Amino acid sequence: MSDANFKLFSLTPKMKILHFSWGAFFISFFVWFNHAPLLGLIAESLGLTAEQIKTLLILNVALTIPARIAIGMVTDQYGPRKTYSLLLLLCSIPCGMFAVADSFEQLALARFLLGFIGAGFVIGIRLVSEWFPANQLGTAEGIYGGWGNFGSAAAAMIMPALALAFGGDDGWRWAVGISGVICFLYSFVFYYGVRDTPAGATYFKPKSSKAMEVTSVGDFYLLILMKLPLFGALALLNWKLSPQGVSLITENTSWLIYVGLVGLFIYEVIAAYQVNKEVFVTPVDPIHQYSFKQVAVLNVLYFATFGSELAVVSMLPLFFSETFELNMVVAGLLASSYAFMNLLSRPLGGWISDKYGRKKTLMILTTGLSIGYGVMATITGEWPLVLAVVAAMSCSFFVQAGEGAVFAAVPLIKRRLTGQIAGMTGAYGNVGAVCYLTVLSFVSYSTFFWVIAVSAFVGLLMLFLMQEPKGNMVEILPDGTVELIKVD
Repeated sequence: MSDANFKLFSLTPKMKILHFSWGAFFISFFVWFNHAPLLGLIAESLGLTAEQIKTLLILNVALTIPARIAIGMVTDQYGPRKTYSLLLLLCSIPCGMFAVADSFEQLALARFLLGFIGAGFVIGIRLVSEWFPANQLGTAEGIYGGWGNFGSAAAAMIMPALALAFGGDDGWRWAVGISGVICFLYSFVFYYGVRDTPAGATYFKPKSSKAMEVTSVGDFYLLILMKLPLFGALALLNWKLSPQGVSLITENTSWLIYVGLVGLFIYEVIAAYQVNKEVFVTPVDPIHQYSFKQVAVLNVLYFATFGSELAVVSMLPLFFSETFELNMVVAGLLASSYAFMNLLSRPLGGWISDKYGRKKTLMILTTGLSIGYGVMATITGEWPLVLAVVAAMSCSFFVQAGEGAVFAAVPLIKRRLTGQIAGMTGAYGNVGAVCYLTVLSFVSYSTFFWVIAVSAFVGLLMLFLMQEPKGNMVEILPDGTVELIKVD
């Protein structure tokens, strides 16, 4: 990961920004998944049922769907430095709430609110894209995403040991609480350590923060279509929490939420029209156009890649524990092998994309992850444990390298919209997680893995609609002059 211009461990300004960024993302993921390896201890301490544990897993990724959309817009408007610092500061609060909770309802609320910290990923994507040229962007974004994502693996390895070190029924509480304190402190480190852009560079902002800009009538309708799964996932979560699911909310509350989601969708459509109504009257100059189809394809791919990673990271400790009859500490350590691959595979996916092209790389990696999940679907207690771990790590390589390849392409679509595009694509990862974890609550582990394998194959077919990024992005400087930003 080093050449004449990309010296990873140098103290150049752009490398400092990269390290501050992945550090913030690492802490975000560590806090977001600090509960997963402790679920056995938490369930024993508070007497939770298996259904309640699965509900916590779903709640953990639910709020991240709208949060990533909102955070993407805020990032584009106010800059990554302020946005990430405030996010880390605020999310340390529900982390503390989870640590002191003494009922399922309190755990559920804290876990739901902590889903907001998963939106931090979007902020770093925009920040890194401001500091690195196109020929290094995939590598830089891959390091940011891969090393940051390793926070979930670190949580799987560290949290059980930390809980046992404190001991007793409250050991898990101390472990969770410490992670929240670290999150709080790093918010100040990040704020005083980064800048939004290199000295003298322009931070391009969208024309409006109400909705994403598109540049054709067809793209407007595709934008509306791509919003439907986001609201569908939230409706699915609402159903899961209703009396038809785990009865965490009442029937009346459930119907109010359905009505609220419909109203919010209508508002989103109106806002999108208000921002983009000019495209129905006057065609956008070709040099200012971008293809929203690119965004749609990347959304589907991230549904299958990051969506499956979120789901699998959440359930893999329980899978190893139940399949091979292991205690939760050992199962958590073995499960961390899946996320451990993030250290190399996601940066490698970005680097390969920089070197050999985005589309070709994505096609190869998506094929691999579909096959990988098919193999994981065949794992039983009869397998040698070491072989099951190798299968999980092999599958994980294609999943996370695919994530790196997706976000090697995202920042090359439209610079001033990078936060919003990353927000929507990132949200699709959480839609995937909600869908996959909901499926898991009804089916066996084997069927769960097969469902992911088939959805990845659908993503592979969608790739034939993708165009390789080339040429230049066009942005307008404050003085009205045009700036060309190379994308190949």
